[in-house]
Amino acid sequence: MRRKDKEITDKKEIESIINKFDVCRIALSEKNSPYIVPVCFGYADNCLYFHSAQDGKKIDIIKKNNNVCFEFDIYDKLIKSEAPCDWDVKYYSVIGIGKAFFIDDFEEKIKALNIITGHYSGDSFVYQKNSIDNVTVIKVEIEKITGKKSG
Repeated sequence: MRRKDKEITDKKEIESIINKFDVCRIALSEKNSPYIVPVCFGYADNCLYFHSAQDGKKIDIIKKNNNVCFEFDIYDKLIKSEAPCDWDVKYYSVIGIGKAFFIDDFEEKIKALNIITGHYSGDSFVYQKNSIDNVTVIKVEIEKITGKKSG
């Protein structure tokens, strides 16, 4: 990171920022062409979890290339100055890379779905077998993560 004064290195602080987010952006690449998609997610044990329909562009891309990048950001406020080029923005962001894997095991899918739903509600749920069978659950094992803050 170029601006070390803005870098967040403390893992607990990075995790606390992640837990404030409602949306994660997952970046994928197919044939050297980028694709980014917002997803609902859960975070636990240095892994991100998200779910999807069984078919679609992100599923097709992950099957061919499981390298992903992810991003979170919180825009807090604009800090104005007399000169517009001196303006700043108060924000927090987290960016990382990892590998995406499909979860096929029934019990692991339930655990991952509870991590996702727990992020939004704090509750655990009972799922119907056909619901579990018809959803794709993806785990991103995080390899590198950085945080940044400004303002």
